[in-house]
Amino acid sequence: MTEARGGRAVIEASQASQVRGAGPGKRGIPALPPLIALTVTAVLLAVSGRYGYHRDELYFLRGGQEPAFGYLDQPPLTPLLARAMSAVFDGSLVGLRLPSALMAGLVVLLTGWMTRELGGGRGAQALAAGCVAVSALLLVVGHLLSTTTFDLLAWTALSWLLIRALRDGGPIWLAAGLVAGVGLQNKTLMAFLLAGMGIGLLLAGPRQVLRGRWPWLGTLLAVLIWTPNLIWQAGHGWPLFELSATIASGGSGTSEPRWLLLPFQLVLISPLLVPVWVAGLYRFARDPALRPYRAIAVAYPVLAAVFLVTGGKPYYLAGLYPVLLAAGAEPTLRWVRAGRSAVQARLRVGLLAAAVALSLAVNAVLMLPLVPARQLAGTPIVAINYDAGETLGWPEFTRTLAGVAAALPGAERATAIVLAGNYGEAGAVDRFGAELAVPPAYSGYHGYGDWGPPPESSGTTIAVGYPEERLREWFGSVELAARIDNGVGVPNDEQGRPVWLCRNRLAPWAAIWPTLLRRA
Repeated sequence: MTEARGGRAVIEASQASQVRGAGPGKRGIPALPPLIALTVTAVLLAVSGRYGYHRDELYFLRGGQEPAFGYLDQPPLTPLLARAMSAVFDGSLVGLRLPSALMAGLVVLLTGWMTRELGGGRGAQALAAGCVAVSALLLVVGHLLSTTTFDLLAWTALSWLLIRALRDGGPIWLAAGLVAGVGLQNKTLMAFLLAGMGIGLLLAGPRQVLRGRWPWLGTLLAVLIWTPNLIWQAGHGWPLFELSATIASGGSGTSEPRWLLLPFQLVLISPLLVPVWVAGLYRFARDPALRPYRAIAVAYPVLAAVFLVTGGKPYYLAGLYPVLLAAGAEPTLRWVRAGRSAVQARLRVGLLAAAVALSLAVNAVLMLPLVPARQLAGTPIVAINYDAGETLGWPEFTRTLAGVAAALPGAERATAIVLAGNYGEAGAVDRFGAELAVPPAYSGYHGYGDWGPPPESSGTTIAVGYPEERLREWFGSVELAARIDNGVGVPNDEQGRPVWLCRNRLAPWAAIWPTLLRRA
């Protein structure tokens, strides 16, 4: 029995060695993945100034001005990054989004590197990098400053490091822990990847990895980096759990019914490129040469089941697709080359090229701000890509509030405030309001609720995002003053909303404020 185990270990070590050295020209970085990565970054930067701020970006800008170890809905990394970019680039939208374009390029590059680690030749590396580059997910988050952009990079980088750590062991586990810890300071979703990989190691091995000290030291490093945010969460009653429950109940703008989670996986990359990542999942599960990494094949269905049961958003699995594409690229190319005749081989090459090209064309139109804003309302883009509508109309929104404020008598205008229904509306006033003489904005939504109620000395309230009947609970006089119009007819969350003038407040803000607080 001992001899059998030893023989199997020798075979697996030999197969892992073959993976490391497979294919011609593996020494040095191949040319195509870096070129594809640079192209992606350049394209994302070129379009990043079209349309306007996303509501989340407006929130991050304000959050960065309120530094803390955490916020009700996220750890601190992305708001602090927003603050830094705004300071360096003097409020430039393109400058704010520069990190996202760079991170998207790094995701592409790392996908190519992972393909190489898994035995893929130059063609496979280019295919995997290309599949990620044209994916719907990368394009939609790569031109916005988003926690998801950093999360996608963190999952991809951690996958690459885990492949190397499982193969080579040693201090590379500390690098994995560092990446995991930084990722946890951006989005708590990283904890699910760590848990999924841990379950995968227990169920599929190699379990002996867990007997060494390096994986535990890496885990300890990740937890130490994460600790400030954990302390903040504990001190604020763990709002993360309340937010998760709200998302599960459909309370987020990007929430989807639970039954859509699995079908949604078919479009995160592209419906036409599903066979590539499915081949990667199958290869992790069945290929003897990739046995050291079989935990990845377990982590994917485990996390899919967890997110399905807990009501997670469909894109929560997105961080695993780069590594699945990296594993699936080589068998995809083997299928292409295995045509029984030259004609069949050319046909397969054409099908694969067409799948990548068509994916790029469709995803670029749907996920990037390519269609002129004035034509967007006549397309299905906003219905498919919710975030596209959320990047339009914020200057017009603020100008509408400015017009309402300007119509007030001077003394009344001096003590007026804006009461906003969500952080996008409050963030738009914070970003554009000063130059338009809009009164300061307050909101009970997410982090804005922690930043305090209006002063008791405030007078007239310009309210938006609240139903009239609720406002009448707080004010003796409520009258319609205007309606929001983004100017391009796009049916986003603010379009057509009434703006109310509220006077004769019925209670102190200290009493009203707790009833306004919303964590999702």
